[in-house]
Amino acid sequence: MLPAELDRLDLKILDRLQIDAGESSSEIADHVGLSQSPCWRRIQRLKADGFVKRQVAILDREKFGESMYIFAQLKMSRLSDDARERFVNAIQDIDEITEAYTLFGDMDVMLKVLAPNIAWYQNFTFRRLLRLPGVEDVRSTATLSELKNTHRLPLPEL
Repeated sequence: MLPAELDRLDLKILDRLQIDAGESSSEIADHVGLSQSPCWRRIQRLKADGFVKRQVAILDREKFGESMYIFAQLKMSRLSDDARERFVNAIQDIDEITEAYTLFGDMDVMLKVLAPNIAWYQNFTFRRLLRLPGVEDVRSTATLSELKNTHRLPLPEL
């Protein structure tokens, strides 16, 4: 699973970037046991090689008012290539859909939807989800509380 071009220091740097990508290369160097310049060069190489896709700020959604995540599982009809592309483009354009996955099993697609409340989500289901190309059925699960939320990948230790 570990790419051959990554060593122990690369993994430590990548882990620090997952914790706080806003740290300076000097701060990261202190954490991983390197001097600043070699650490900076490694960071640049890791970015150039595509191990770091992008750096973003993670906002505190509670600061924006009440909200909840709802997982919507969609049953899809058989779609032509054109209809599938329209479906994918449509879900890309809906900001409240924060993640989307294809599934094995009875349902075909799972969406993670950020909703202010259940009434809003009910309206969203009828006016948006059921109008997407190929959607035949929607089964939803509303979350009560968030126990863990991270984008940090577990990296092997060397």
